[in-house]
Amino acid sequence: MVSTHSISTSSTSEVDSTSGMGSGGLLRLATAGSVDDGKSTLVGRLLYDSKAVLADQLDAVARVSEAKGLGHVDLALLTDGLRAEREQGITIDVAYRYFATGRRTFILADCPGHVQYTRNTVTGSSTADVLVLLVDVRKGVLEQTRRHLAVGQLLRVPTIIVAVNKVDLVGYDQGAYETVAADIHRVAAELGVPNLVTLPTSALVGDNIVDRSPHLDWYDGPSLLELLEAAPAASELGELPFRFPVQLTLRPQDAAPEFRDYRGYAGQVSTGQVSVGDEVVVLPIGRRTRVTGIDTFDGPLQTAFAPQSVTLRLADEIDITRGDLIAAASDAPEPTQDLDGMVAWLAERPLRVGHRVLVKHGTRTVQGIVRDLHGRLDLATLTPQATEALELNDIGRIKLRLAAPVAADDYTRSRRTGSFLLIDPQSGGTLAAGMVRGEASFSDRAAIQPDATLNWVI
Repeated sequence: MVSTHSISTSSTSEVDSTSGMGSGGLLRLATAGSVDDGKSTLVGRLLYDSKAVLADQLDAVARVSEAKGLGHVDLALLTDGLRAEREQGITIDVAYRYFATGRRTFILADCPGHVQYTRNTVTGSSTADVLVLLVDVRKGVLEQTRRHLAVGQLLRVPTIIVAVNKVDLVGYDQGAYETVAADIHRVAAELGVPNLVTLPTSALVGDNIVDRSPHLDWYDGPSLLELLEAAPAASELGELPFRFPVQLTLRPQDAAPEFRDYRGYAGQVSTGQVSVGDEVVVLPIGRRTRVTGIDTFDGPLQTAFAPQSVTLRLADEIDITRGDLIAAASDAPEPTQDLDGMVAWLAERPLRVGHRVLVKHGTRTVQGIVRDLHGRLDLATLTPQATEALELNDIGRIKLRLAAPVAADDYTRSRRTGSFLLIDPQSGGTLAAGMVRGEASFSDRAAIQPDATLNWVI
């Protein structure tokens, strides 16, 4: 079982919790939190104070703020770009922003806080290296806070930073911050969140966003930007076993005579690396062969790394089509027609046993049927509960029977090859985001126990 950092609200412990973080390179981060916790304001402040806002953008925001009768420039408008968002004062869609400091480059996804748009939070967090979760110091931990922490843990976001926001509205009271921070660490420990840091902030004023705040003399830890600049990115894709979902088989019929016998398999290296001469296996059929060539638009390669898009040539003529997986022969997943996993249900209609769905894993899409519904996560008690259906925004564990096998890794091993989508066969709409897990720790609903939460979720 994974562990969290020790529950401590002293500033020294907060600084120590970041030890060992590396810096540099690209960092993907997402924001989350409840409605009116200040996510968009925090993002706007982060962009503004880090000098990542152009003068014309700031002028436009100032004009809109003045038109709304505000006595200050509403930095939330830097990310809330939709007209409905500006009119209602809430974030509806995921807003992506790109900015850089002297130490690294960032891709930021500002996610909605309203429970109705939890699906957007799942989307924004699915590729994040860091999740910045906001909590209003006056409200403390809410159900949506628990939901976002659970989503962060299910999606295996490597680092979660919780900004206890609006501390200016409680007079920068240390005790108020410490009470909320302790509650956050307790919930995180119950969910098994492995790496979580808290800090006090005021997005509106700019306290502890880019620069350390002079109003928080009791806190000598890093600012939010300092944490982000030092945060480790996700494990390098090249360190994982080689996986190559085939997108297209290339056999040019009208090419020059010397290329008419060409047969290649195009796609993107999902994880790992492959070199000419490596032994690979084609799944799900299980045929072994060797890589004889790696082609790109710019010419041949000796070795390809994730996430390069390449065309592989193989030693043997094998019937390979879109959706097949080429993997390292020495460490390949086992194809299966029984898929067990956690899902974040994103559709209005409930999911029940017997429902038919399309399952998309990598480039492969197969028909499936829900064979069992092991339960849902109760966000109030953080324990699994027996249920007959998953409703909108529920997090639950299901078992699927597939019409054809897929070669999936466990999500705890690889976020890219351990994830899947459930799709409505009629409308083509996305129903759920799924994470492949090993066999459920309980298959009998009567066996659900409160202390089984960690074994069930992780």
